[in-house]
Amino acid sequence: MEVNNPKYRNQGIHVVCSIFTVDKGVTKVLLIRRKNEPFKGMWALVGGALYNDEELIDGLKRELKEKTGIENIHLEMANVYSRIDRSPVMRMVAISYIGIVDKNKLSILKETLKTVDCDWFPLDRIPKLAYDHNEILEDAAKLLKERIKKTDMLRYLYPSGFTMPEIQKVYESILGVSFDRRNFRKKLLSLGFIKETNKTERFEGKKPAKIYEFKKQNEIKSIF
Repeated sequence: MEVNNPKYRNQGIHVVCSIFTVDKGVTKVLLIRRKNEPFKGMWALVGGALYNDEELIDGLKRELKEKTGIENIHLEMANVYSRIDRSPVMRMVAISYIGIVDKNKLSILKETLKTVDCDWFPLDRIPKLAYDHNEILEDAAKLLKERIKKTDMLRYLYPSGFTMPEIQKVYESILGVSFDRRNFRKKLLSLGFIKETNKTERFEGKKPAKIYEFKKQNEIKSIF
């Protein structure tokens, strides 16, 4: 590579993440509202430009902390976006990531030096986003469906365990389908990637529900 070749100049890298949650049966994503140009005042996925001395994941974690206050969450690489005109400033290649969290266990910053708001949006109420973030989010939502069917990614939503009704609602929300309660439980247990604990959770007016947790593994047989 010729370092002085002008064709290599004025290029950068964006790191962008789609952070999902399921809140009362509704799948949501975390968005920030931009304070500065370009796209001032518009909502966007969390992310920003990578520094020259950063690895991809380190840059993303920095952006996530600076713009939302969130730290120490699991993130998985998703896709690459290289359209030449995706940024009005200069050539920027975007590397996207996805994650899923329990929003009730996080505290987010509503305003920072670069943002004026931060909030969770249902996937069916997403506004026009900055850059190509609508496309990135659409792809991320599709990938999330595949990941929860073929990996144990939901362990990061339920690190301390879950009841069958809870996790069934999550699968139904993300996949957009309904399952028979008995068939769902039978299918999930037959795959061997979750196990019973000796704990229960009591709901008002109902008998105690068993608590389950994920075993230590990553790839699983396709669930549905």
